Amino acid sequence: MERTQRNLDGLSHADATERLQREGSNELVSPLNRSLRDIALEVLREPMFLLLGAGGAIYLLLGNVHEALVLLSSVFVILTITIYQERRTERALEALRDLASPRALVIRNGERIRISGREVVRGDVLVIQEGDRVPADAVLWTVSDLRADESLLTGESVPVNKIAWDGLRQVGAAGGEDQPFVFSGTMVVRGHGLGEVIATGATSQIGRVGQALSGISKGQSPLQLETAKIVQSIALIGLALCLLVVVLYGLTRGSWLDGVLAGITLAMAILPEEFPVVLTVFLALGAWRISKERVLTRQISAIETLGAANVLCVDKTGTLTMNRMVLKRLVIDDERIDLDKQVGPVAGRFEQLLLTSIYASEQTPFDPMEKALHDAGRSFLNAGLIDTRGMKLEREYALSPKLLVHCHAWRLPNHHGLATAKGAPEAIASVCRLSRDRWERVQTRVDEMAADGLRVLGVARAPAEPRQWPAEQTAFKFEFLGLLGLADPVRPTVHEALTHCYHAGIRVVMITGDYPATAKAIGCEIGLNSPDRHLTGDDIAQLSDSELGHQVNAANIFARVSPDQKLRLVRALKANGDIVAMTGDGVNDAPALKAAHIGIAMGGRGTDVAREAASLVLLDDEFASIVSAVRVGRRIYHNIRNAMCYILAVHIPIVGMSLIPIFLDWPLIFYPVHIVFLEFVIDPACSIAFEAEPEQPGLMQRPPRLKEGHLFNLRTVSTALLQGLTALLAVALLYAWALDHGRAEATARAMAFATLVFGNVGLILANRSPDASLITMLRVRNPALGWLISGAIVGLACVIYVPGMNDMFKFAPLTPGDLLASLGAAVVGLQGYEFYKAMNRSRQRNNP
Repeated sequence: MERTQRNLDGLSHADATERLQREGSNELVSPLNRSLRDIALEVLREPMFLLLGAGGAIYLLLGNVHEALVLLSSVFVILTITIYQERRTERALEALRDLASPRALVIRNGERIRISGREVVRGDVLVIQEGDRVPADAVLWTVSDLRADESLLTGESVPVNKIAWDGLRQVGAAGGEDQPFVFSGTMVVRGHGLGEVIATGATSQIGRVGQALSGISKGQSPLQLETAKIVQSIALIGLALCLLVVVLYGLTRGSWLDGVLAGITLAMAILPEEFPVVLTVFLALGAWRISKERVLTRQISAIETLGAANVLCVDKTGTLTMNRMVLKRLVIDDERIDLDKQVGPVAGRFEQLLLTSIYASEQTPFDPMEKALHDAGRSFLNAGLIDTRGMKLEREYALSPKLLVHCHAWRLPNHHGLATAKGAPEAIASVCRLSRDRWERVQTRVDEMAADGLRVLGVARAPAEPRQWPAEQTAFKFEFLGLLGLADPVRPTVHEALTHCYHAGIRVVMITGDYPATAKAIGCEIGLNSPDRHLTGDDIAQLSDSELGHQVNAANIFARVSPDQKLRLVRALKANGDIVAMTGDGVNDAPALKAAHIGIAMGGRGTDVAREAASLVLLDDEFASIVSAVRVGRRIYHNIRNAMCYILAVHIPIVGMSLIPIFLDWPLIFYPVHIVFLEFVIDPACSIAFEAEPEQPGLMQRPPRLKEGHLFNLRTVSTALLQGLTALLAVALLYAWALDHGRAEATARAMAFATLVFGNVGLILANRSPDASLITMLRVRNPALGWLISGAIVGLACVIYVPGMNDMFKFAPLTPGDLLASLGAAVVGLQGYEFYKAMNRSRQRNNP
């Protein structure tokens, strides 16, 4: 490759946009992109559409061209609706994939900005840091102890060292030590560097070997597998019943084509094709809803697991706290100033203490604690005091493992010298040569500040001779000035969110690398349960796995914990039967995130390695966002269960009224066109109306659902059977009564069908809540439901009263009395479930 002219200011925004338009996005072709034709072909292969096509063909053979055209045209109407739902789901998943795209830190117009990985273009100046996924192939200009894991391309798990480019070496294959190139998709496991992008998208090495960027998993979840088994079982039962109906109809009535038509009608009635629709739509739109709470779903299965999580393991720094340091306290001997209560500038010795700490810091700080000191100086020192323009920094003594002191040597405007130092209190005490008694008094103050969750720094100063600075900072005659207490402030939303967790039956565990005293102070401040109960990393190291399994339930704070110990904690909690959600942000957190049932990565400060190992990503790093995600996850699962109960219930009267007339030698009620009409009500109800149902009161006041709990449990199936059988009884009795009282076949059929439609609407309303009454739920707003019910009633009126349409459905117009009889029968059919709910409410009031 040719030697490039290094431009540390990077591309301009206009140049980058022009290259992006010319060369295309930095991404590979996604396997999720499906055309409308592909979706249509998939939909047409569904059993329901094959049955509709077969029904239309039989009508043609019977000479009923009008009915055949109506049935076949309904295929296109339902196809349009289904494609719309599929595209809505696809768009939701594509939006999540956009959010999940690896991010890149680049320099443009001289400023560092973080952009989506797909927006990186050739020529961008790339800033590479530990924990990042490299977004594009790049040549390295500068490196600092940079090592990369290139196993994605080479299969070798050992990280390789990187060096700066000499201007001559050509790009080769990935792998091998001391290459001046990094490659798209590889992981930086140590160090940092600066480079120029030389290849993106399909032209990168990962593009040439046909790899795909990681993204949202669409694998089947346990919920989807459970549903698939239910569908298969019902389909097998339905097939057997269809064959029985065909044979019975043909033998008893002599018309085999009509028998096949009756069999197809039964198959359409019994086939629960709505189950997979519900899961696909609910989970995809659920991920979209959770993204509105600033939480990205990378694995769709995490949504259903959220409702069962009963242990939440969280980092202290950045999740419970703001991840920025603030100077909280100044201490000199027995005096102290709490700056959060201070009004106006500090004075006297406290002024000297704060000013000296700023002189001992970098004047353009990057370190969080030094930034906090400068911020405090601007707030609590008189203007102009921290101006160093008349001073000259002549020497800097760096902090070292042997001496945790950072010292600056200054030449003052009067040509005198001044040495300023800050560091660990014991190290500052050492260079100040404090007496034993003085140090013990200082140590007492240090312990008090640490117990309050503060990070403590000592500060000292010494006069100096600027003509000859000593080689070691220990040569200065330092005077001990006092102590500084800094803290990472707790996020204001944490206390309320923690309370919601406890009300929801979720145990919250703090895991931190910080000291136990600091962790305990934060725990007390946020209201963590039993903050005195804690284990340290040293304690964990001495425990066997079985012992840790017993101890892990007794502590809510784990301090001085290493990343590998986080993995042990997660495994111990899982072994105890807990459903574990775990937060993390670093490269070494990835194993624990992967091991947890729900791994939650930090989107703001987290590394790409952590984000890709996680199920969820917090886009704002807020603890409250986790609680919001749990709330949305519980709502989604609750609505899925209600929708499934409705689907089971509504199919029972449809299937029953397809079978009963055959066995009792009654005129048939249903033909395929009737089932199509009912599907127009059922499909939107389960995929739109129930999905839009708002959160039920008290949802976050209940304990998590059991890990081994099933969606189709005994209560769901029994309540569905109760509703379905009472609705079937109401329709069958009304049909029998109408025939027995001399109603014409078309009138009786219309009355039975109207009863079923009214009952269907009632089942929708009744299943909005498994506890509240139908009347109560009418006061809960759901716009989608209003449109659905209005459409169903208008449609029923059209097929009964509009000439031509009623002939197509084999209906006769109903009198107001007949219509009221149908409505009354439907209302009576709902009373069984409403009585059951009333009994449950009474039992709950008597046994709170």
